Amino acid sequence: MTVTRMRSIGIKSLFPILAAASIAGCDLLSPTALDREPRDILLEHQVWGDSKLIEALLANYYDRLPETYGLGNNQMGFAQWDDAAWTGTDNAPNNMPNYPYNYQSLWAYDLIRDINLFLEKLEGVQPSGRVTVEQKKRFRAEARFLRAYVYFEMVKRMGGVPLITRTYTYEPGMDVTEMQVPRAREEEVYDFIARELDEIKDSLPADPNDKTRANKWTALALKSRAMLYAGSIAKYNNLMPQPIRTPGGEVGIPAERANDYFAQSLAASLEIIQSGQYRLYNAKPDPGENFYEAITNKLNNPEVIWVRDFSVSGGKAHNFTYNNIPRSLRQDNENGSEITPTLNLVEAYEYLDGSSGELRIRQPDGDFVYYDRVEDVFANKDGRLAGTVILPGGTFLGQAVNVQAGVMVWNPGGGAYDEVVGPLGSSYVDGKTLTGADGPHVSEPFVTGTGFYLRKYLDSTPGAGQRGRGTDMWWIRFRYAEILLNAAEAAFELGQEAEALTYVNEVRQRAGFPANSLTSLTIDRIRNERRVELAFENHRFWDLKRWRIAHEVWNGDPESPTAQLWALWPYRVVRPGDPRDGKYVFVKRRVPRVTAPRFFRMGNYYSQISDGIISANPKIVRNPFH
Repeated sequence: MTVTRMRSIGIKSLFPILAAASIAGCDLLSPTALDREPRDILLEHQVWGDSKLIEALLANYYDRLPETYGLGNNQMGFAQWDDAAWTGTDNAPNNMPNYPYNYQSLWAYDLIRDINLFLEKLEGVQPSGRVTVEQKKRFRAEARFLRAYVYFEMVKRMGGVPLITRTYTYEPGMDVTEMQVPRAREEEVYDFIARELDEIKDSLPADPNDKTRANKWTALALKSRAMLYAGSIAKYNNLMPQPIRTPGGEVGIPAERANDYFAQSLAASLEIIQSGQYRLYNAKPDPGENFYEAITNKLNNPEVIWVRDFSVSGGKAHNFTYNNIPRSLRQDNENGSEITPTLNLVEAYEYLDGSSGELRIRQPDGDFVYYDRVEDVFANKDGRLAGTVILPGGTFLGQAVNVQAGVMVWNPGGGAYDEVVGPLGSSYVDGKTLTGADGPHVSEPFVTGTGFYLRKYLDSTPGAGQRGRGTDMWWIRFRYAEILLNAAEAAFELGQEAEALTYVNEVRQRAGFPANSLTSLTIDRIRNERRVELAFENHRFWDLKRWRIAHEVWNGDPESPTAQLWALWPYRVVRPGDPRDGKYVFVKRRVPRVTAPRFFRMGNYYSQISDGIISANPKIVRNPFH
């Protein structure tokens, strides 16, 4: 790690805080106040003598928590490695011949330092009328939770990292080698996270309605996820022909630790499940509408555990809806629809009869399958599909989204169809739609090339897609459905298939499947449930990594059904006098503008530690393949 002059800048870094003195009486960590930009500098004694100002420091740390991608930052990340393509003017996410070795690298010791300093300063606070014993207890637990969260974000990227739980003060002439801390073993970091969460969870409130601050259930949710990751690495890394390890254990967890970690993950999940504090959102009879609301409804949502919230009225909005609303529904902008889901994802959603999700677009003889309506090809699909993706024939904001690539005109002389396409929103000679206002299109920016639009996280509030207003849609970090799937996976890995089935079937039933739709499980079925339930929620990349299959799924093969990005383009049939006239057919094709399939190399399992970090601390061991 890089040692910083704590005396000269460490203390000051605590004081870029909210202008708390001007927000008298409000909760600085409420959804309307959390994440405001810092506007003032206060003296040290003022901060530590006022609980509201201490909360403001914590709000600053919450706002700085690392994210792979999110609604407020790095929206390109949705299309760099999740099940989507990019349609913005910059084609970079579609032109990644491989993932750089420093991809997702994180060395967040500036934030770790500030949290450690916070904890040290908090120790000296004497309880008073302005900072009570209970408040101090909560603040300490909360800061330790945030530190554990940051360490989890580092260990899942880097492997073992230096475990720093105190501040260092450098004086000229001191021997810096005493402050050069080597990397901990990967398992040591996961064990540290588990211990921290065990020690603090009962010092945090147990109120499930507080969704922006850490509480008991948030701590358990983090343990549920982190221990599942550790167990997967311990198991699947050691099943590789050449396990990824370093001699000192900075990378690689012993196989014998797997069941211990799975058991810890399951226990944390069960504590949440058995508490009855959370449940799956079930407010709408239509499974697709219900699933969309499970993500987007911010009022009395029983499923959401912890979020990064935003507030238009509080001055902290973002432009995700502005950037991703379907083209024809744009409100005052030229952008939109930058993130477009792929056919790869759409076909991961099964039919409700339990059959494969592969769409039925070709007959055995090679002819098209003809549909009366463009949306009929998606009939009887897993309800989570319509809640995640705007499909051809779908609607948003009560308006139709017109996705049609062109027409297929029957050529009797040639005995085949001629494909005819036109500009967006154009009409054919018969007066009907030629190419829809919403595409798809080969090269036009801000219009789908995949045949689909993203629905998840779009804000249906009037004006949310306008340039000057923005949206306060929250970013979900933990929700109950993930806890059920974590429990299912951990139980399955421990040989408890019946228990695992209970949790998987509960999630599937909410999606429209009949009760107990599965009677047996495989690890691949569990993995697919995570893919479709948690799409675009920051899980896919990390799941494939911990299962050690990322290099197989994203193998760089342009013909691969998983590494290549695929699109589905709908066409209207023009065949006068034939029963097929006016019906719809579909063509599977590579996503336009995507110049390379996904290619994940063995050196991507752990991100690269920069030369600058190693130069500052020669005790740091490089990761394999770098």
